[in-house]
Amino acid sequence: MGRKILFVTTDQQRFDSLGCNGNRFCRTPVVDGLAREGVNYLRAYNQNTVCMPARSCILTGQYARTHGVFANGVPLPEDAPSVAQYLKDKAGYKTALIGKAHFEPGFDFKGRWRENRRQLEDDFGPWRGFDYAIHAMHIASFNGAPVGHYGRWVKRVHPECFNAIAPLLNAAPGGETGAPETANNPIPREVYHTDWLAGLAEDWLKSLDADDDWFLWLSFPDPHHPWDPPASELHRCDWRELPLPDGYPGSPDAIRKILAQKPAHWLAYYDGRFANIEGAPMNFTPQQLTPDNIREINAKVHVENELIDEAVGRVLAEIRRRGWEADTDVIFTTDHGDLQGDFGFVYKGPFHVDALMRLPFVWRPAPSTGIAPAQVQQPVEQVDLAPTFCAIAGIEPAPWMQGKALPTQDDGSRTRALCEWDSQFPGYGFHFRSLYRDGFLLTRYEPSTPGQPNGLEESWPQFAAITTAIRYDGSEGELYDLRNDPRQWENLWGDPARQGLKKDLIADLYDHLPPERSPRLKVEAPA
Repeated sequence: MGRKILFVTTDQQRFDSLGCNGNRFCRTPVVDGLAREGVNYLRAYNQNTVCMPARSCILTGQYARTHGVFANGVPLPEDAPSVAQYLKDKAGYKTALIGKAHFEPGFDFKGRWRENRRQLEDDFGPWRGFDYAIHAMHIASFNGAPVGHYGRWVKRVHPECFNAIAPLLNAAPGGETGAPETANNPIPREVYHTDWLAGLAEDWLKSLDADDDWFLWLSFPDPHHPWDPPASELHRCDWRELPLPDGYPGSPDAIRKILAQKPAHWLAYYDGRFANIEGAPMNFTPQQLTPDNIREINAKVHVENELIDEAVGRVLAEIRRRGWEADTDVIFTTDHGDLQGDFGFVYKGPFHVDALMRLPFVWRPAPSTGIAPAQVQQPVEQVDLAPTFCAIAGIEPAPWMQGKALPTQDDGSRTRALCEWDSQFPGYGFHFRSLYRDGFLLTRYEPSTPGQPNGLEESWPQFAAITTAIRYDGSEGELYDLRNDPRQWENLWGDPARQGLKKDLIADLYDHLPPERSPRLKVEAPA
C-alpha cells in the first residue's frame, strides 16, 4: 500500500486569493494549514492563461505547443497522454475526476465530443484514464439545456434551481452594483456545485477498499465567472467594506496612462476598441466598470473561495476517517487567474501578467514522508505536476512528460517558467511568448498572422470573421522588474538601459521552448 493523492484545482483563482499568500479579506484556514504543514510555491506559473490549454498541460504534463491545445476551442485528442492512465497502468491506482474537466469544447450540446456526449448518456467512466469522471461547469443550464452532469442533476432533483444561476459569458449588469455577470444567487448552498462536488468526492472515497492507492482530481468550477455564490453566504464579505485592489490604478486617466505604456490591445480593450472575446464576454469593455463593481465582484470571489476551502476540509475529514491521512499527499492549485480590478480590468485573456499567470500552488506531502515545511521561491510550472504525481506513486515519469518533479526546498534546480498565447480567432492572430526568470517577466510579441486559417472558419465562420485592426510586427513586447514593480505598471521593453537584459531573456526563452506540434490542431469551437 502506497501514498494516495488528492489533487484539488479551482478555476480562475489568483495567487493572492489565499490567506497564506497575503489575502486579508478571505478566510482559507484549510489550504493555509496545508501550506503551513507542506510546501508553498511562491512563483508557480501556468503555461497558458485560459482554461483548455492550461488544463491539458496538467493532464499530459506537456507544454501547450506539444499537446496541441494552444487555445480554447481546440479539443485535446482522445489519444493524448494522461497522467491518470499512467498511474493506473504503472502503479495500479484507482482514479477519479470529479468536477470541471474542459479538455474539449464546452459549448457542444449535440455531443460532438466525448466529454459532452458522456454527459448526455449518463456515462461516468472510464474516460481519459479516470475510472470515474463526473463533470460540473459554472452553470447548470444554457439556453434551456442542462450543462454537464451537474446541470442534469439539478434539473432532475432541484428543477426550481435549474435557471437560477447567472448566465455565463453575458456581461448584463447584476448583483447590487450592476457588475457584469454578477448575481445574488437564490440557490441553496447544498445545491450549489461546490458542495455538490465535495459530496461526490466523499462518496467516491467511501467506495474504495482500505488498501487501495488512489488519485482523485477534485476540480471546482469557482471562482470563475459568473460571480454568483449562494445568497445565503454573502454575509461573509460585504463589498461595501472592501478597499480597491492594490493593482487598481484609480481614475480613468491613471488607468490610460499605465495602459499606454503597453502594446496596443491593452488600452484598446479598456476603451472598447478591442473586443477581448478570447477571455471575456463580447458585450463587455472595462471602461464600463465602476469601483463598486470591482468591489462587489471581489467580494463574491472571496465568498466562493471560502466555500471551496470548506469543501476541501470536508474531503480531508473523510480521508482522516478512512485512516489515510498519514499516507495522503494533497496538492492545491488552479488553471489561471483573473485580473479582478488590476489595470482596471476583470476577466482574463491575452494579458501576460502575474494576475493571470502566477498560481496558488501548495503541496502538503504525506506526513509519513517527513518532508519539512518550506516556502519555495524558485519558479515551478504546471507541467511539473504530472511527474510529481509519478514521484509520489514511486514510479519513473513517463518519457512524454516535459516537466520534472517539484522541489521541496529552494535547491537551485529551477530558474525559469514559460507561458504562451496563440489566438483562437484567426482574425486576431496574436502570438505571445513569455519567460519568468530572475525576478523579471518578459513577453515577446511575435508577428501577428491576421486572417491565417486555423480551422475555426470551417465550423464557426461567424466567429472566424471577427477581426481587429491591431497588428504586431514582432518588435513589440513587455518587460517587468517584479521585485521593484510587482503591479507591472512600468513596461521596460523600450528602456535603453535594459536592452542587454531583454536580449538575454529573449534568447533564453527561445532556447527553452520545445518544438511546436506540426501540423497544428484545428480550432473547432469558440470555447
